[in-house]
Amino acid sequence: MIRDLVVQGLQMTLVLVLAPLLAGFVRKIKARLVRRTGPPITQPYRDLLRLMRKEVVLSDDSSWLFRAIPYLVFAGIWVAASLVPTLATGLLFSWSADLIAITAILGSARFFLALGGLDVGTSFGGIGSSREVMIASLAEPAMIMIVFTLALVAGSTQLSIVAEFMVTSNVGLRVSLGLVLIALVVVAIAENARIPVDNPATHLELTMVHEAMVLEYSGRHLAMIELSAMLKLLLYVSLIACVFVPWGIARADASPLAYAAGAAAYGGKLAVGGAALALFETAIAKMRVFRVPEFLGAALMLGLLGMLLLFVTRSL
Repeated sequence: MIRDLVVQGLQMTLVLVLAPLLAGFVRKIKARLVRRTGPPITQPYRDLLRLMRKEVVLSDDSSWLFRAIPYLVFAGIWVAASLVPTLATGLLFSWSADLIAITAILGSARFFLALGGLDVGTSFGGIGSSREVMIASLAEPAMIMIVFTLALVAGSTQLSIVAEFMVTSNVGLRVSLGLVLIALVVVAIAENARIPVDNPATHLELTMVHEAMVLEYSGRHLAMIELSAMLKLLLYVSLIACVFVPWGIARADASPLAYAAGAAAYGGKLAVGGAALALFETAIAKMRVFRVPEFLGAALMLGLLGMLLLFVTRSL
């Protein structure tokens, strides 16, 4: 029991520590791709510490909910990110690492964040919250189709079972899994407000989605929101790596050397995922807000098509 608690705590600490590093790595790669030096990889840590030391400025129109939402969002996303198997499967809380549960936790965090944007009553907060809800209404059905397809393939929605099944030779080469992978990447881009859905580096009022909801936050509240966004990015990269690139993950009751190898493999997957994201965002431009439904509609259709292909192949 003590060993299981230590390994589970190690995974929770690992995702919390690596989330700012992944964000800094993506910024650094994007800067180098456009021939700029860019900030150091550790810059997000400094930004978070600077925000934690600053004074919190609250609007007179804000309620207690506005002050509590950053902590609720951070706790929910941290729990969801910690449930995804990173360095090992079969951990102490792996029974709760269910794809449907993680989707529900992320939906709850998104709801509270949109509520925080509406609480103060500013026009920018309302615009950002309405756009966030519009994106969520299209991303969540696509995510449900992805979950159902993976459940049909692996026979379970529990991530440890899915990861262990994907390592075996029973998977084979399936077109449905390729479609689901593309759909999950599209959903991850939209959920994290990345290009082409949103530009995290801009503050233009007419194009903001995530930034518009958090304009009124400052100090430690803004630090919690920023850290939550970094954790969410790491969560989706970890989810893609766990389901589609599960090699290197240690099994349950493995040796300490296997856990160390799993942590090293996880770091390599994060580096590859961050570099791929930076390359994609550098090569593509941001689309108009009214084109986002078409972008997410493609993910929904790919997930639905993958599920239909599984039904057809099983009936033949």
